[in-house]
Amino acid sequence: MAQIKETAVVYSQEMLAPDIYSMWITTKAALDAKPGQFISVYTKDGSRLLPRPISICEIDKEEGRLRIVYRIAGAGTEEFSHYKSGDSIEIMGPLGNGFPQEGEKVFLIGGGIGIPPMLELAKQLNCEKQMVLGYRDANLFLKDEFESYGQVYVATEDGSAGTKGNVLDAIREHGLTADVMYACGPTPMLRALKAYAAEHHIRCYISLEEKMACGIGACLACVCKSKDVDHHTNVHNKRICKDGPVFLAEEVEL
Repeated sequence: MAQIKETAVVYSQEMLAPDIYSMWITTKAALDAKPGQFISVYTKDGSRLLPRPISICEIDKEEGRLRIVYRIAGAGTEEFSHYKSGDSIEIMGPLGNGFPQEGEKVFLIGGGIGIPPMLELAKQLNCEKQMVLGYRDANLFLKDEFESYGQVYVATEDGSAGTKGNVLDAIREHGLTADVMYACGPTPMLRALKAYAAEHHIRCYISLEEKMACGIGACLACVCKSKDVDHHTNVHNKRICKDGPVFLAEEVEL
């Protein structure tokens, strides 16, 4: 798996919703990237040494481009939001392990900024897809793009669009079923989906959101509890950046 730091180039950038930005980057990382992987993006401020891990939203191998969709969460991502076409951008990637592709009828579930990494998976999966997207409000970023690949169901916390509540509320409201579940989002959502999948005998893959440091598994800053002993640390830990961010749900504790 490639772990190459390079000076890439911003191809385009636009704001999708308040504090949510979409950026296409021209990069060699596009050649090896897979759905569910991420890149580490470095700021130009020397006082901030650690990169920001951002999930890959779309992959265009022919043009050599990756798309990332991110939320402004601090000074680093605020800086990225001001980049323009032609600007240089330091990245490393692709990093981590992506989603396996299996199942005949699947759920693709994203919550908040966990929605973007599900888009490339939706494009590549060749099966019946039901996409369940959870938002805070009616700023339904990327919803229209998901609709090109299957049926989309929406849940909003404030009830301004779709089902009022969370993604599980939408699944239950519409009586949806599947044999495989893919999910990315905040830990409480993933914990609930893991339990739901176990109850309904659905094979479940989850992509964990976690603050990272090195991004390559060396520093152990992003470990999670695992069912089995990790051969790197000899304890019940998994490194989210290196062993994940995608795991079979039953392999990890949330």
